Amino acid sequence: MKALVYTAPEAMEYRDVPDPVPDMDHHLIGIDSVGICGSDMHAYLGHDDRRPAPLILGHEAAGTVIGGPMDGARVTINPLVTCQTCPACRAGRDNLCATRQIISMAPREGAFAQMVAMPGRNLVRVPDEVSLEMAALAEPTAVSWHAVRLGLKALPQDMVQSALVIGGGAIGVAAAISLIAQGMPRVTLIEPNPLRRAYLELHARIAVAAPDEIADEAFDLTVDGVGHDSTRATASAATRPGGVILHIGLGGGAGGLDVRRMTLHEITFIGTYTYTAQDFRDTCAAMFDGRLGQLDWMETRPLSEGARAFADIREGRTAAPKIILKPA
Repeated sequence: MKALVYTAPEAMEYRDVPDPVPDMDHHLIGIDSVGICGSDMHAYLGHDDRRPAPLILGHEAAGTVIGGPMDGARVTINPLVTCQTCPACRAGRDNLCATRQIISMAPREGAFAQMVAMPGRNLVRVPDEVSLEMAALAEPTAVSWHAVRLGLKALPQDMVQSALVIGGGAIGVAAAISLIAQGMPRVTLIEPNPLRRAYLELHARIAVAAPDEIADEAFDLTVDGVGHDSTRATASAATRPGGVILHIGLGGGAGGLDVRRMTLHEITFIGTYTYTAQDFRDTCAAMFDGRLGQLDWMETRPLSEGARAFADIREGRTAAPKIILKPA
């Protein structure tokens, strides 16, 4: 099969690789659509030692099952493979499984390819009326759905009034629409790139602002979908006393949090990672029944042109929050 292979920092090759061989409990999926994630970009830049080259990246995927009892089923893929038996898994917090694996991270090859093999429990059927491009957004949206669920649970009920989302990438947009779907009355997303802001105002149908436009405002809940020192500083300053900061972004860095202010004002900080299997299913249900809107904030390109797509993202030349690659 053909695959887009990460070979070295800022180097990708579209080439022939062996077909995946499914284990007994796995299904072979022909990939229709697969998104480029921020974690794929970290690997591409050489910033993720969990993804050493050469490796097939990509974990935001949807496609059609090939062979077996589910042959022909249209599915979206939960890429997080867990043990099902450890205390975290038994408690329904399987995203914290100590032996979790995710496709696109060694030893599991990813979905920037024509096919991938996955356990049946990791597949969610996609209704005929839902495009597989949209279904590929389930994974990044589940990341934000999970974070929002945790944040609203921690936030006092009298403070469920306003939220700030930092970053207009897929995780930030997904956080904004998840907040709206889960009952937050007022949601503002800030994004420094004017090209991205203009695109979001047209396609995502959410309130979008430049960072300097919210300098004097305070919010009950703040989502950092970037994870840089500067965005953590923004989150620290923008969250009102008694509020909650949700930290999803894995942009790197270790500074930015105003711990003294957070202590004096009892601001709760929650680090969130991926999603539980139930969160993934709940996200799919919300997507499929329309609670998350039209989900048309994406651009599609052929997988064969994936190297160019990575370079365009690197240089800030893409307006859409998500690029979906389409294998031939």
